[in-house]
Amino acid sequence: MSLIKSISGIRGIVGAQPGENLTPLDVFKFACAYGQFVKNNNLDSKVKIVIGRDSRPSGEMIKNIVVGALLSLGLDVIDLGISSTPTVELAVVSQEAQGGIIITASHNPQGWNGLKFLNQEGEFLSSENGAEVLALAEQANFNHLSDIQVGAYFFNPYLEWEHINKIMTLPLINKEAVEKQNFKIVVDGINSIGGRAIPHVLEVLGIKNIIIINDSLDGKFTHRPEPLAENLSEILQRVKQEKADLGIVVDPDVDRLVFIDERGEMFGEEYTLVAIADYVLTNFEKVEAVYPGQYVKATVSNLSSSRALKDISAKHNAHYEAAAVGEVHVVNKMKEIKAVIGGEGNGGIIFPVLHYGRDALVGTALFLSALAQAKQKASALRKTLPEYFMIKDKIELTAKITKIKLNEIFEKIKNDYQAEKITEIDGLKIDFEDSWVHLRASNTEPIIRIYAEAKNQALVAAQVKALKDKILAYIR
Repeated sequence: MSLIKSISGIRGIVGAQPGENLTPLDVFKFACAYGQFVKNNNLDSKVKIVIGRDSRPSGEMIKNIVVGALLSLGLDVIDLGISSTPTVELAVVSQEAQGGIIITASHNPQGWNGLKFLNQEGEFLSSENGAEVLALAEQANFNHLSDIQVGAYFFNPYLEWEHINKIMTLPLINKEAVEKQNFKIVVDGINSIGGRAIPHVLEVLGIKNIIIINDSLDGKFTHRPEPLAENLSEILQRVKQEKADLGIVVDPDVDRLVFIDERGEMFGEEYTLVAIADYVLTNFEKVEAVYPGQYVKATVSNLSSSRALKDISAKHNAHYEAAAVGEVHVVNKMKEIKAVIGGEGNGGIIFPVLHYGRDALVGTALFLSALAQAKQKASALRKTLPEYFMIKDKIELTAKITKIKLNEIFEKIKNDYQAEKITEIDGLKIDFEDSWVHLRASNTEPIIRIYAEAKNQALVAAQVKALKDKILAYIR
């Protein structure tokens, strides 16, 4: 398994040989490259970097290497300890830092870890800046400073509360209405920071009946961390047993958010964003009153996200646009059109009134405010949203499948479907009248992702099978 390098950072399986998996030497090299990049762009000022990590067992070891690398370059470090990705993003701004590093492999399984790099706005690096960091890592020509010139280290594990307090001041968070509903909620923390951060949000919203499962911070995941139905049997059953109103699931670094309805059934990760967008657009005037002219009734999701968001946008006479997959692309498009809400269909919510980053904490508060305003069960709320069936599949790639080979395969698929609408800004998306299929190479795993959606479940299954058979035939 090769070390995965992208504009947003690196990730890989911890251990083994440098350059192949994620080793201490790789961590040091890329932390130095990022630190040098930030220094190069802040020559006239002292540089501060905020860091935080999820609870993976290798996190403490990797954090210590990152801290040492940054201090050796003369950079100051503010360490949040075990912290969510969105909390680190907000802390970069509140602490007036010049960047941030999040030590996490996000939804990747046990044994993985990585580094995510942020700019001074607490957002992921642009393509150009990410490429510059990768180039600096390849050069490995760093200027490590003398004993009296090294940076200073500060430990501040309390900025999660600053994050939560900012959420509670937002115009669409209705704490009073949520508290009145007396919700009973089950939270699956997957033994990472979500087991602490999400209950804190619920407590501040006035929710008293909270059941937390997998609430240790030891990082020993009790199930595969991607919040998909096949990984969530424990909480699906527990919601039914407890007769709870809602189940909440996040990934290890708390930037993805999934709900379980009161029947113990998936609300649908694609519908996290759709439901919250419906609520935000319904109450857009409240945002406009506080932030006049800063945002418009517009939404953004990526090419692999449900058409339901486009439908909901049309219902509210709001503009919708799609971006390439990846948070940085969605954020850029949101800024371009001043969208008031956006995100990704994997349960990633971006509410720019707070910050431009996927944030399960603010997503939780917005969803509960929507549920309280509707005075409905979660299953009833789900029925008010457009109904689509989606399949998310993948094909494992071998080392023999090069980027050139993959491009050739996509070109053949494109020719097979030339009569349909084709979008190529990110892999290959084929839009049919009543359905779509999106093929793209993953940035985080050696796979081709196949996402497809239709109003008819049998149709979407048939389309995925047809595309998989074609791709496998071309590979052979």
